[in-house]
Amino acid sequence: MRPSDKVRFGRVDLEVTAFGFGTAPIGNIFREIDEATSDAMIRHAWDAGIRYFDTAPMYGHGLAELRTGHSLRWKERDDFVLSSKVGRVLKPARKADIDYAPWTNAGRFTMHFDYSYDGVMRSFEDSLQRLGLERIDICFIHDIDRFTRGDAQPAVFEQAMDGAWRALSDLRNQGVVRAIGVGVNEWQVCQAALERRDFDCFLLAGRYTLLEQEALDSFLPLCEARGAAVVVGGGFNSGILATGAVPGAKYNYAPAPEPVMQKVARIEAVCRAHDVPLPAAALQFVVAHPAIATFMTGTRTVEQLENNLAWFSHPIPAEFWAELKAEGLLRADAPTPA
Repeated sequence: MRPSDKVRFGRVDLEVTAFGFGTAPIGNIFREIDEATSDAMIRHAWDAGIRYFDTAPMYGHGLAELRTGHSLRWKERDDFVLSSKVGRVLKPARKADIDYAPWTNAGRFTMHFDYSYDGVMRSFEDSLQRLGLERIDICFIHDIDRFTRGDAQPAVFEQAMDGAWRALSDLRNQGVVRAIGVGVNEWQVCQAALERRDFDCFLLAGRYTLLEQEALDSFLPLCEARGAAVVVGGGFNSGILATGAVPGAKYNYAPAPEPVMQKVARIEAVCRAHDVPLPAAALQFVVAHPAIATFMTGTRTVEQLENNLAWFSHPIPAEFWAELKAEGLLRADAPTPA
């Protein structure tokens, strides 16, 4: 599969490219990216045939939406698919009064969680203003998971299944958006949302990777049955599937524990035997599942973007996947690339 290949977005009359451009890095997460680099990456992705772009008010306190809109504003609007998110309302503030962590030199707004009907409608309209575009195609309810909200998660989830759901459902019924969904870090939350409401799609940050396939138990089969599309971001488990089992490797935003290091080292041995880069295997594995429409990643440089695009289409023999399963390194029921 090539990054620019078009894939149907679940049951929705919409197509996305198999590779999507994620904009969290151009919101200056952890460290600053200048305007020229941000624009160059989006232009490079466009020239490579990428036509799906994902952003959010959270990314850089509005900065990522501003930059995404700047780079896409003069493109033919029907030539690309854009997603953003709701659940946070941004309010103008003095830079000195804003706690930016983990963002750097970001937008001059404070962020406030709001999953009410009115809050979601305001968030949606504000995103259109920052983007400078007339529509958003896909809209996700953002960060209603335990990873983000901790002990407040059950109450937050209920609020989102009421106010936020009603707002997005109304926008979909009016034809303002094409698809609505939930974007979180835990597949269990996605499944609970799909069991509760009529969502079209989900953005899952990791949780279905070469190292984690528990979503095969119930969530991904339910998506197939309902025709719900899944976008996977962070298929490198926040680092280790890109770097390999090197000292200091990160697994889910923390130092990788020894059992994970050992498993990745064994996967790397199979990679070497078949001349397959570990990141290529990580990227291509994700989109082999029929419910997963696209893999989305963010990059900090054009070089990183070029590497991801090359890995996405690197030839991988069927024997590689068979050996991973034979060695117990991949679930026997996990779909693999043809």
